[in-house]
Amino acid sequence: MDSNALPFFTDTHLLGISIANWLLALGVMTVSFIIARASVAFLFRNVQTRAQKPDAHVSHIAVEVLSSTSNTLLLLASILIGVGVLDLPERWLGRVSSLWFVVAALQLGLWANRAIALTLLHYFARHSHSEIHQKSALATLSLWGAKVFLWAVVLLAMLSNLGVNITAFVASLGVGGIAVALAVQNILGDLFASLSIAVDKPFEVGDFIVVGTLAGTVEHVGLKTTRIRSLSGEQIVMANAQMINVTIQNYKRLQERRIVFEFALPHDCSLDQIKQVPGIVERIIKAQEKTRFDRSHFRGFGESALEFETVYIVLDPSYNVYMDVQQAINLGMMEAFAKIGVRFALPARTVHVASLPEVSERLPGKNTDRTSMRAEPSYRAQH
Repeated sequence: MDSNALPFFTDTHLLGISIANWLLALGVMTVSFIIARASVAFLFRNVQTRAQKPDAHVSHIAVEVLSSTSNTLLLLASILIGVGVLDLPERWLGRVSSLWFVVAALQLGLWANRAIALTLLHYFARHSHSEIHQKSALATLSLWGAKVFLWAVVLLAMLSNLGVNITAFVASLGVGGIAVALAVQNILGDLFASLSIAVDKPFEVGDFIVVGTLAGTVEHVGLKTTRIRSLSGEQIVMANAQMINVTIQNYKRLQERRIVFEFALPHDCSLDQIKQVPGIVERIIKAQEKTRFDRSHFRGFGESALEFETVYIVLDPSYNVYMDVQQAINLGMMEAFAKIGVRFALPARTVHVASLPEVSERLPGKNTDRTSMRAEPSYRAQH
């Protein structure tokens, strides 16, 4: 460089700072950005190599966290490094140090935001009972709450570092939060009901449930509503707060079905036939697949028939399987009872008539009346 040009850079000032000092700051800024970017890339490659190993969940999270590094914030940090070599007045040095904290807080916030999201999603995916993982209401609420808390802390920390009095700000946020909560209490009720469903898990996506007079398969559990696909095909949307206030029957978690069924035989069955009936029913049930026989008894004397009660277990929760088994049992009973001469009882009542009123009939061609008495000992009226 020409010796005559050197005084130009040292003696010429821009904003009170020499050109040489500005060039030095620009060089330091460029070198700082290149070093920072290269360091992040080197660290990213090393962590990515470790993430290829099996069960390296932490390394996978670290790769995603490093990938969220902001080039804009790295450039701002490099500019602050370059500004640090400038001959700035004392009052500007304090402001630069505050900007350092802002840049560092934002980058740490980005890393923490990605790490929290990945950690929570990995946790809920690992503890999900469904084959296809779908973000539950608990996962959504947890992620949303963690992010809000994180960025609230970052924002308050930056404001405090910049000299803002955050005490009054926090107090005003508290009062405003109470007012908002009162205004949207119905929505908040559904949100907390969604959280209750997610934690207590009375049902999950894919479960077949009965809620009052409604029945169907759960398709989606959201923050405010739960959507159910009914047996007839339409979608039922219910508020979460309403769901937790009613009795829910969850048939998806049914492991086996305990079946109690009754039948009746007429009173004219012989004693030998009555003794054979429980054994016949037992053999028919034991011959079916996916069943476990419990008991079959002659329960008692009914008003119009002899009553029997049978209990057995279907080892499959499917309703269609239960109906197939019950149909096979019914057909088997009809066939077996026909072989021993037993028929099923029909609803009937026997009425014994003591007497009937006299009926007068005039004989044709005669002036005399004939009085007759019509009486029957009994008759059976079906009703």
